[in-house]
Order: sequence, then structure tokens, then C-alpha cells
Amino acid sequence: MNETTTYSVIVNDEEQYTIWPTYKTELPLGWRAEGKQGSKDECLAHIKTVWTDMRPLSLREAAAN
Repeated sequence: MNETTTYSVIVNDEEQYTIWPTYKTELPLGWRAEGKQGSKDECLAHIKTVWTDMRPLSLREAAAN
């Protein structure tokens, strides 16, 4: 991977985010594309704005009950 690698932001069912290089066409099991693509820095900046609660979804839901 180098500076010209394009990444996708991906998310799992627990609403945890990460980045995945677009040249790897198959996503890891349990993950889906979130929609954002760009440089590593752009994707990480996007995650920083949308992933404001690092707790897994199941934990957030349990705490709300």
C-alpha cells in the first residue's frame, strides 16, 4: 500500500468502522461498504466525524434499556 491507494470506509453490524483498500474487491465477512472512498487520511477523517460513540451497537442498546 502506498500514498495512491484508494480506500473504502466499511462498517459491520455492530456499527464499528474501519478502512479497506479498494483493490481488495472482497470485503471481510460481516462488513459492508459505508459509501465513503478516498485517501487513507480522508477516510479516517470521515470515520472520526461519523463514529462518535466507540461502543458496539449491542452495548449501546443494552445501556439504553
